[in-house]
Amino acid sequence: MNSYSPQQFSTLPPVIKNLIIINVLFFLASLAFQHVTGGELSDYVGLHYPIAKQFMPYQFLTYMFMHASFSHLFFNMFALWMFGNVLENIWGPKKFLLYFIVTGIGAALTHYAIFYFQISPTLGAIDHYLSKPSIDAFAAFRNSQYFTISSVEMQNSFNLFATKYNTLLLSSPKQAIAESVRFMYEYREAILNAPVVIGASGAVFGVLLAFGMMFPNSLIYLYFFIPIKAKWFVLIYGAIELFSGVMGMEGDNVAHFAHLGGMIFGFALLYYWDHQKKKRKLY
Repeated sequence: MNSYSPQQFSTLPPVIKNLIIINVLFFLASLAFQHVTGGELSDYVGLHYPIAKQFMPYQFLTYMFMHASFSHLFFNMFALWMFGNVLENIWGPKKFLLYFIVTGIGAALTHYAIFYFQISPTLGAIDHYLSKPSIDAFAAFRNSQYFTISSVEMQNSFNLFATKYNTLLLSSPKQAIAESVRFMYEYREAILNAPVVIGASGAVFGVLLAFGMMFPNSLIYLYFFIPIKAKWFVLIYGAIELFSGVMGMEGDNVAHFAHLGGMIFGFALLYYWDHQKKKRKLY
């Protein structure tokens, strides 16, 4: 049986080394940006929902280099080095980098595909109101499951609106309806801009999947002393992410379906490469 532990590798292959450097630089830049401006760099380089105003195509790449905390950065980079080291040594830099990028983008696509189905009923309710606005319809929307306050900024915005809206209801109902329409457009945009995905976790889960498939019986040492075969480690992690995603672990601030997406796209790419290799052998 093969055994695998990080101590077996003393050098870093070039792609992993540069990925770690880039991620550390992005993390330091985010700290500096917050200190100087008081804002979040992730608002610009984190991945927004594709139809949100703050979305930019380059975010599909840059989001992988942003991390929310030092621990988030450390564990992702440690796992990238631990499981990716042997893969890059076998595949070579170009193939490993392609795999990392594909699984990272695939993770983001999976996350927002699921988000689309989650958010569609709310967007539908908003669009329905905007097509036929009225005082009664707005009251019904406010009391429905589709109206939720998910941030301090959104709460402050709603409080300002509610004060003005309630005043207009007494003096000019038509203006109150117009104000509610303005707020609903603002609320819709806030919902679309709210989710921001950051971190290399999706790509790292893809790397984990590849290691588990290529070295299924290798031993991974949990907490450096509990041995478990790579294939079981991957299956357990995948099952945990699926359970967490389906159960909707609100408040843990983790994109579980993105992790699964990295695994799914990783499996698809590995299958494609294996199929192409077998075809070449036939010729």
